[in-house]
Amino acid sequence: MNVAVVEKHEYNPYYQPYFDKMSGVELIEGLKEDHRDTLSFLDKLPENKLEYRYEEGKWTIKELLVHLLDAERIFAYRALRFARKDTTPLAGFEQDDYVRPSKANSRSLSSLRNEFNALRLANIELFKNMDDEMLREIGMASGSDMSSRAAAFMIIGHSRHHRQIIEERYL
Repeated sequence: MNVAVVEKHEYNPYYQPYFDKMSGVELIEGLKEDHRDTLSFLDKLPENKLEYRYEEGKWTIKELLVHLLDAERIFAYRALRFARKDTTPLAGFEQDDYVRPSKANSRSLSSLRNEFNALRLANIELFKNMDDEMLREIGMASGSDMSSRAAAFMIIGHSRHHRQIIEERYL
C-alpha cells in the first residue's frame, strides 16, 4: 500500500507531474532516497550560482530551496491533519507570497542544508508511524480532495521536480 500507486481521486491533477516522477517508489524508502539525493545535490551546488536567476522574475536557487522547505512542511502538515481525521478544509498557499519575505538570499547554503536535513528526518519519522488507514484518509486542501498518502508522496515528487529544474535551468 505504501508504493506510489496513488489514485487520481486522491489529489488535484495539478500535482500529476510530481507523481509521474515516482513510478514504483515506496514511501519511506523514497523519502530516505530523496533525502540522500537532495543532500548530495546540495553539496555539489556551486556557490557562485546560489543567487543566480536564469530569467528576470524567477527565483534564485536559494529561494527555490526555501520553497522546497516551505512546501515540504505544508504537505506534511496536510498529511498529518488528514491522517488524524481532521475534516477542516485547508487553504492553499501562494508560493510567491511565501518566498518574497523569506530572505532566502541572506541565508547560507549550510543553513538551508541543515534545515532540510532536520525537516526530512522529522517527516520520515512522521510517515513511518502512519499505517495504511491513516495514509488513505482524505481531506480538503486548496479546494481539492487530497489523501495523506498523496501529500506524503508529493514531498518526494516535488523535490525531484525542483532538483531537475535547477539542473536544467540554473547550472
